[in-house]
Amino acid sequence: MDVRGHGAIVTGGGSGLGAATARALAGAGAKVCVLDINAEAVAALAEEIGGLGLVCDVASAEAAEAAVAQAREAHGPCRILVNCAGIAPAKRIVGRNGPMALADFEQVIRINLIGSFNLLRLAAADMAGAEALEDGERGVVVSTSSVAAVEGQLGQAAYAASKAGIIGMMLPAAREFAKTGIRVMTVAPGLIGTPLLLNMPQEVQDNLAGQVPFPHRFGTPEEFAGLIMHIVENRMLNGDVIRLDGAMRMQ
Repeated sequence: MDVRGHGAIVTGGGSGLGAATARALAGAGAKVCVLDINAEAVAALAEEIGGLGLVCDVASAEAAEAAVAQAREAHGPCRILVNCAGIAPAKRIVGRNGPMALADFEQVIRINLIGSFNLLRLAAADMAGAEALEDGERGVVVSTSSVAAVEGQLGQAAYAASKAGIIGMMLPAAREFAKTGIRVMTVAPGLIGTPLLLNMPQEVQDNLAGQVPFPHRFGTPEEFAGLIMHIVENRMLNGDVIRLDGAMRMQ
């Protein structure tokens, strides 16, 4: 899809992967709506790219429905959805103080998995009603999983489960939406230089980066955004997961 002039929604767009993706889409001519829970960040990014910034709890049906409606009013129907909103707290299932609180597990699933599904269902409905483009394409959805979906480390039970769920719903969605010309893809990043990693002590960063076979460093949000742009533009990419990890396999 040529993104020029088309409506795009990016969740988690206030920082990190979402912000880089929003910038890339806007730079290519898309009309971008950025969703984030951080009001200050989303307003700043929207002003920077000349887009629409909305505060939104992605796991809330009402909030997401209102956000998609506002984006449609401003930019026309959603043609591109990129799900980047997520959290990654680390906690053992049974720690020093006993079993993990069920609410902690539920929060990760709610934001990462339910939030991704929530926007998927709303954006796909928007896309289905839009006019068909070349090859009958009406839209594309890209959700963000993680290498932890298949190689989750100690303390990542909730996070790994949420990211595995994103991969699990991708193919059924791609098959369901094929008849209406909507593609569904997933990206599974490895170690990307977002604030989550870059705020760690330097020795920890060096140790983690040293585990990446090549290139011997963290990935960048811009490299993630570049992959998103290629997925959006390449209509043969559908119903699959692309790892962005420099051949890293988590121990």
